[in-house]
Amino acid sequence: MVLKYTLAWIPMVFIGIVNGAIRQFGYGRFLGELFAHQVSSVIGIILFGSYVWILSIRWPLESSRQALAIGVIWLGLTVAFEFLFGHYVAKHPWTRLLHDYNILEGRLWSLVLISITIAPYVIYRIGS
Repeated sequence: MVLKYTLAWIPMVFIGIVNGAIRQFGYGRFLGELFAHQVSSVIGIILFGSYVWILSIRWPLESSRQALAIGVIWLGLTVAFEFLFGHYVAKHPWTRLLHDYNILEGRLWSLVLISITIAPYVIYRIGS
């Protein structure tokens, strides 16, 4: 089951890309950069949560330990992808990549990462 859920992380990349594209080419043009980032973060949390809920229907989680392990794996994959792709492919400087982690400046990316990490556990607990 953990392998299935690990592979199920891959569509999350596309969910994030689509969410970012909608922000960039849609409402982001009408909102300030920070507010657009915040709106996008909340939308991302909702989208990722919905996706995990759908996965849990298809592949019910077997234990809270398994759910926590999946969340930690997803966190590691997400952070690794963000920094490796963001720096080496998209050519963003490290300072720009780290900028979204500054919650004191209103950046909410850390909350998205927390939600990705705990979503399998929360959904498992709701369903059990």
